[in-house]
Amino acid sequence: MQAVVLAAGEGTRLRPLTEDKPKGMVEIDDKPILTHCFDQLVDLGADELVVVVGYMKEVIIDHYGDEYRDVPITYTHQRDQQGLAHALLTVEEHIDDDFMLMLGDNIFQANLEDVVRRQQEERADAAFLVEEVPWDEASRYGVCDTNQYGEITDVIEKPDDPPSNLVMTGFYTFTPAIFHACHLVQPSDRGEYEISEAIDLLLQSGRTIDAIGLEGWRIDVGYPEDRDEAERRLQNAAADETESVAVE
Repeated sequence: MQAVVLAAGEGTRLRPLTEDKPKGMVEIDDKPILTHCFDQLVDLGADELVVVVGYMKEVIIDHYGDEYRDVPITYTHQRDQQGLAHALLTVEEHIDDDFMLMLGDNIFQANLEDVVRRQQEERADAAFLVEEVPWDEASRYGVCDTNQYGEITDVIEKPDDPPSNLVMTGFYTFTPAIFHACHLVQPSDRGEYEISEAIDLLLQSGRTIDAIGLEGWRIDVGYPEDRDEAERRLQNAAADETESVAVE
């Protein structure tokens, strides 16, 4: 399965960490965020990494080159950052089947394999991790509205008045049907082409969308304090693993 990584962002909220590098190259636990992403995707079985670059793209391309852990890398260029659906359309010509999508500013220690397995077993048109966040943080994300049966009926990007505190995380699987939906997306009030709107269009057309509850944790690295929290958690996880091995 191919894997797409969105890494075109400038990361203005992460300054001064991004003064000389794009957001994806900010180091957490001595490795760029993108290295953490690539490792997880390769471990999940990615046979090609398709990386969307933009701001200071040469820093990423020079660092990783044409392959990572023997997996080939293809780069596409998002010249203007106009939203995730806009970024995704830059890879359309390179994708020929189901694929994984990871936002290149997220750190996961979670059940990503459950999403991939659901896509492969059920042939869903999309599957993604969701998590409950504090209500006052929900407006930072794509929020999922649900019916009385707990089924997702709507997805709204960064709403001022969130209908729930159930939000999309930065890991998805899709069939190529997502590209048609992305072409239909209209600019949001923020002037961006939102991936949540594309997913909502899939829902409205009767496509199969599966949401899997997050087990573990993830950090959306948007601010310097998020970077510090992600590093703390990774180091704690490594320490726990070392202690567990020692006990055995």
